[in-house]
Amino acid sequence: MFLAEKILLFFRRMGIRAKLPQGVEVLNPYQNTATFSICGQFYRKYYNDNRERALIMGINPGRLGGGLTGIPFTDPIKLQDVCNIPNSLKKKAELSADFIYSVISGFGGPEKFFSRFYFSSVSPLGFTMNGKNLNYYDIPKLQSALKPFIVDCLKEQSGFGLKTSTCFVLGEGKNYAYLKSLNEEFRFFKTLMPLPHPRFVMQYKRKKLKEYVQRYCETLNIA
Repeated sequence: MFLAEKILLFFRRMGIRAKLPQGVEVLNPYQNTATFSICGQFYRKYYNDNRERALIMGINPGRLGGGLTGIPFTDPIKLQDVCNIPNSLKKKAELSADFIYSVISGFGGPEKFFSRFYFSSVSPLGFTMNGKNLNYYDIPKLQSALKPFIVDCLKEQSGFGLKTSTCFVLGEGKNYAYLKSLNEEFRFFKTLMPLPHPRFVMQYKRKKLKEYVQRYCETLNIA
């Protein structure tokens, strides 16, 4: 089975069974038939092989990016204009996707980049509260309730045949600290390499965008 089919099977079976805090809503784009079809096009285009790839871990998908398209750090605009996968999703850019696709461009484009890397998130499903994005660590009870789901997802993805020497972690604060704690307990990876989160760069360091893109490219190249 090629990596694309392993990923799609993982998405199809994904769900959170834990009771979540009141007001927290789950973003699960894989339950939408049209969106799942788009995911199939994307992963069969870039992951239809068994090449070993390095893992890049985000926090959890946002409602305008991976929480909408089902593809981490990919909004409907990048999906159509860069990946050449037409879609009828609302065409609104996401900041994190803007940054990540600048990095992808620095690697020579999506074909070259995705042949070396696989994106996921500590929680592969995203969350909202009152219509706004919510990180899994924003509410302690949510983080605690999600631990079995997060661990199961990491274990299943570890079975994809990905590189386990280095995992690149997006977010140098709480996301890195939480994954570091999990890794000390379960030993998923030999090394965790933190990087500034794309949204942080785009919101607070945009004037130094080229420097951060270069930092990303240089760091990822160690994989």
